[in-house]
Amino acid sequence: GLTIRQMAGIFEDAEFAPSKAFITAAADAQLVSGFDPAARNLEGYLFPDTYALPRAASAPDLVGRMVARFESVMTTEVRQAADALGLSVREVVTLASLIEKETAAPAERPLVSAVYHNRLRQGMGLQCDPTVIYALELRGRFNGNLTRADLAVDSPYNTYRYRGLPPGPIAAPGRLSIEAAVRPAPVDYVYFVSRNDGTHAFASTLAEHNRNVRKYQVEFFRKQARAQGNPAPRQ
Repeated sequence: GLTIRQMAGIFEDAEFAPSKAFITAAADAQLVSGFDPAARNLEGYLFPDTYALPRAASAPDLVGRMVARFESVMTTEVRQAADALGLSVREVVTLASLIEKETAAPAERPLVSAVYHNRLRQGMGLQCDPTVIYALELRGRFNGNLTRADLAVDSPYNTYRYRGLPPGPIAAPGRLSIEAAVRPAPVDYVYFVSRNDGTHAFASTLAEHNRNVRKYQVEFFRKQARAQGNPAPRQ
């Protein structure tokens, strides 16, 4: 679920080299040209794992190992499942990155995948908040708080403004998210909302979704406000 810049910070904190060295190495899109000729950098292709490195390891050393690890995770079975869905490697990793950012609950990943597959099939916008955050981060405009006004930012990564998948991955997905991207659950859900406990409530209709929003968002925060002695937020 990390971006290149976030990984670069970890690389620098571990005292291997400045973060700029990692960012430069991660710009070498030639490393993935064999399966993603449209890649402009390695966003999404640096596989998240634990890597044992010698102290003298350079940024290109680590980046090369991370790409190689990614390739090993994109097994023949995963690629065949992607082909059956008509998805390129880039589309799989892009979708997997959205799934990775939307839920940390392993059991939910195929469900989130199903929501996005169903929305794509029906021509609905994905309306994925993490894509907006990524768009804002690219512009240095994200302060940790996503506002309603932010949802209008004009970026191809803004899935509230533009239908379909964003132009590329927004983070590095793990194995479970990659597998979920090509094996969505057999459900007709097209909505989900946070339960505020790390899980989500899924719905097939807008009416059902609105009930979930009221229960898990509106009423939840009203109860919190009352418990803290604050006036309930206006709707």
